[in-house]
Amino acid sequence: MDIYQHFRPEEKDFIDQVLGWAEQVREQYAPKLTDFLNPREAEIIRMLIGKGGDVLVSFFGGADHAERKRAIFYPEYYTPDEEDYEIAFYQLSYPSKFTTIDHRQVLGTLMSLGLKREMYGDIWIEGETVQFAVAKTISAYVEANLSKIGNAGVKCEPISSERIIAVKETWKETAITSSSLRLDNVVANAVSFSRQKSQMLIGQGRVKVNHRQIESVSYELKQEDIISIRGTGRIKVLAIEGKTKKDKWKIVIGLQK
Repeated sequence: MDIYQHFRPEEKDFIDQVLGWAEQVREQYAPKLTDFLNPREAEIIRMLIGKGGDVLVSFFGGADHAERKRAIFYPEYYTPDEEDYEIAFYQLSYPSKFTTIDHRQVLGTLMSLGLKREMYGDIWIEGETVQFAVAKTISAYVEANLSKIGNAGVKCEPISSERIIAVKETWKETAITSSSLRLDNVVANAVSFSRQKSQMLIGQGRVKVNHRQIESVSYELKQEDIISIRGTGRIKVLAIEGKTKKDKWKIVIGLQK
């Protein structure tokens, strides 16, 4: 059976990488640590590796609610602990009485340091508290170079994972109908855009599906997909419930500003 038939064509390279990691563990009989993974990548790994085989996998991103996590592939004899994931956690100290800092600003500043996105985990913000996770290999560099976000001077305070704030992800559920599962159609119906506007946003690179920029308006969505629209928010495909009598798809989505 062709393993790729269960996945999207654009996921083939990542699937090959996962299979390569698993084979490396078999050959070397030693654990393999990945960079930070997005939820879709983690799901692909779970589907490929499964449970009870000769290679096992576990994930950690700092907290149960972490979205981006590192994975460890390991042989049966090995039991990973938190230190094995090599993650450093920080809380920002800044003049919170005079300024506010949002997720977009933090991520933008971190990316401006010249490191790839896979080196960074989640960013957690609750009120004036701003925290984030990074790979330990870059932690000293981040501490030395992250001194300003927007117009605010900031300082990185190392923290333990026990101090990570509990940010609850909430989705406002709503039901929509769409003539197809194409990205442009679902976006238009989900956020009350015209189809032309949704196509324009996709063409401009302002729309991501499962953390990957998608520029094809005909990209077909599946259940559990997360759509991010820059400047608008996120949409999660919670359920695809079949078709109406008028041959339209019934879709339950979650909206997150």
